[in-house]
Amino acid sequence: MYMTPFLYSPISECVIYNHKNNRMNGTIKTLVKDRRFGFISREGEPKDLFFHSEALNGVTFDELNEGDKVTFDVDTTGPKGAAAKNVSRA
Repeated sequence: MYMTPFLYSPISECVIYNHKNNRMNGTIKTLVKDRRFGFISREGEPKDLFFHSEALNGVTFDELNEGDKVTFDVDTTGPKGAAAKNVSRA
């Protein structure tokens, strides 16, 4: 029986990989520099994903630009829904 490497979460309406090495890919769509957050356009997903500067890993918020390719994990436990965590440059 074939097991798919990811799970679909209807709560967050996003695909969450179920393996340590499978991170999601996306592109920085919007940066709100004065409030230090932004949104990631995810490959294969219709909804953009929120991220905060505290979720960055190996890159600072000031180093990011709109259009940069990134990899990330999805955290669905936040009080306002799904958000990106461990965001790093691809």
